[in-house]
Amino acid sequence: MSDRRIAPELMGENDVVDLLVRQHEMIVELFDEVEESTGEGGRAEAFQRLVRLLAVHETAEEEIVHPYVRLLLDDGDEVVDGRLAEEREAKRLLAGLEGLGPGHPDFPAGLRALRTAVLAHARAEEEHEFPRLRARTSVAERRALAAGVKAAEAVAPTHPHPGTESALGNLLLGGPVAIVDRTRDVIRQAMGR
Repeated sequence: MSDRRIAPELMGENDVVDLLVRQHEMIVELFDEVEESTGEGGRAEAFQRLVRLLAVHETAEEEIVHPYVRLLLDDGDEVVDGRLAEEREAKRLLAGLEGLGPGHPDFPAGLRALRTAVLAHARAEEEHEFPRLRARTSVAERRALAAGVKAAEAVAPTHPHPGTESALGNLLLGGPVAIVDRTRDVIRQAMGR
């Protein structure tokens, strides 16, 4: 994975379902990389890539995909509310892990809990939401949604912010929070952390 540090917003998939499924695959790869890293520096670097991908991926789903699914499906509110509850829990776990850091003795157990939650969430999307989204939309709609997801990811916060799991919450808080997150990322990188 380290040779494929392609930002999710630059990926070539033009179908929103394909894009999101590919990001799920990248998330699994990053979990593997974090778990398999032996040095604290390598683990920290892999974990920060995981944090970033999870943060931008979920924000884009919350801003672009979920509002569309709410309108598209007869039971859209129920479907989306279930996914938002899962995302809220994953953000909570991720924020806690980020606070601990990869060197903390509780990090491996927390990472396993996060992985379980995130992969259950991805499975629920792939089994219950994405097939229905694909069946009820045209190729053009899915391309437009993919473009929206990529744009949202380009300006999304790069760290978890539990409690902003709605399009409105992300739109109101996302911009300023993203600026703070991205500035903090640049400072950390400059300081070698």
